[in-house]
Amino acid sequence: MRQKLRRLREEKDTRKLIAVILGGKMLGIVGVLGAMKAFAWLFESAAWAQGAAPIVHKANDFVSPVNTIWVLVTAFLVFFMQAGFMGLEAGFARSRETVNVLLECVFDTCLCGILYWAIGFAFQFGAGNGLIGHQYFFLHGMTAAYGSTKVAFLAFFLFQFAFADTASTVTSGAMVGRTSFKGDIIYSTLVSGFIYPIFGHWAWGPGGWLQNGSGFLFKHLGTGGAFFRDFAGSTVVHTVGGFIALGGAIVLGPRIGRVFKRDGGGPLPPHDLTIGAIGGVILWFGWYGFNPGSTLSAMDWQGIGRVSANTTLAACAAGMAAVLFVYPRTKKWDLGISVNGFLGGLVAITCPCYWVSPAGAIAIGAVAGIVVPLGIDLLEHWRIDDPIGAWPVHGLAGIWGTLSLGLFAVGRYGVPTADGVDKSTIVKGLLYGGGTAQLKAQAIGSATCVVVVLGATLIIMYAIKAIRGSWNLRLDKEGELEGMDIYEHGTPAYHMEFGQGVSYTTLLGSGRDLSTVDRATSAPVPADREPV
Repeated sequence: MRQKLRRLREEKDTRKLIAVILGGKMLGIVGVLGAMKAFAWLFESAAWAQGAAPIVHKANDFVSPVNTIWVLVTAFLVFFMQAGFMGLEAGFARSRETVNVLLECVFDTCLCGILYWAIGFAFQFGAGNGLIGHQYFFLHGMTAAYGSTKVAFLAFFLFQFAFADTASTVTSGAMVGRTSFKGDIIYSTLVSGFIYPIFGHWAWGPGGWLQNGSGFLFKHLGTGGAFFRDFAGSTVVHTVGGFIALGGAIVLGPRIGRVFKRDGGGPLPPHDLTIGAIGGVILWFGWYGFNPGSTLSAMDWQGIGRVSANTTLAACAAGMAAVLFVYPRTKKWDLGISVNGFLGGLVAITCPCYWVSPAGAIAIGAVAGIVVPLGIDLLEHWRIDDPIGAWPVHGLAGIWGTLSLGLFAVGRYGVPTADGVDKSTIVKGLLYGGGTAQLKAQAIGSATCVVVVLGATLIIMYAIKAIRGSWNLRLDKEGELEGMDIYEHGTPAYHMEFGQGVSYTTLLGSGRDLSTVDRATSAPVPADREPV
């Protein structure tokens, strides 16, 4: 009898517990539904759906779906460039910061996606004024196609997100090996959410003052009606990213143990050129989405072919020129210089690729191949530590490529419409009888980018560096000496389980001074050499 009563009480308690759980779940569901109703514009509500009313196509209207598929395929190629950046940066960095490099690329991509959805796309491509857009926050109010592109709105958004992600990733290259992960989160938020999209609005957004050729500079420098042009982003993506990288490297200072050539040292060697070179080639492959995709129209089949060929030839010329330029000084055939050289050529041709001839593309690439090693030498002279060469490759080559349009534009092409019909004013450079008008317009765009982006970056980076504690821009000395992978992430990239050497985790638990241990062999490091 007693056991029966106990069992009844337990069943009663169980029923109460079940009732509480079910009641809580129902309240939670009601709360979520209430929130969705209150913020209906954030979800697929009637208000959202009304703004995205489908386009009614005629039976023979195939332009919109074909253009959308084209833009999506190229967006996927541009996004795949993240794999190239991961390989390039990890390979050119030291082994003890490999995990940090990889996680920064992954996390920054995720962060950029959310920020670009929330505010970045609105700032860049929303209607507004010449300085900033203020439409499409959280993609609210989007239409079926973006503007007159005949590309599905969300496909266009995805393509532009991939560009924003590229600019954000470029910045980390010069800051490898000493930037705290928390500091990276802060500055990446500001880059993806504000710096890149706001400048992007000036050059590409509706009403942007650079692309409209409006304002004091265009009026008083005699551009003759020419306005700033950047077909796929030599300035908007690469110069922006390159000068953010430079500002970060200046504020951070060099890595511990980095001795510059003028002081009797030299660059710290990359830990895996195989990964670095493969990453570079993946980036080259991704550029076939970056540049041809910027036509935004599969109907412009001649333009796509021209852009693709020019992209290839510029990269080839730059890769060769860089190696041949450096060889007389070093008497070595340098793989790293070749990779950075062809990347510089790709960056340079990104702006003028639509408007120049194949011969012009070769000339532009060859000059870029020389600009990159000269930029590396300049960093050494200034005692600025840029482990990947982000500033020479993206910053300097981006400036050269932007200016080159004002020299090499052949005067036969404008900008096509969604149907592939070229109805705009042609672009003609100085070498083809176009005078200096376009060159001046390009110089205004490049100079504006350098001054505004570098100035904003220095302010932001110094502010983050002033933060006390773990949110400081730079990792503390202990973490840098121990290695970022172990100190910040708790794991090395390479666990040496067989053969000679021991794993990082074994070393960490041994109590040995890791600043005197070579991470590759676990052997003591001579006093005059830093561990890798």
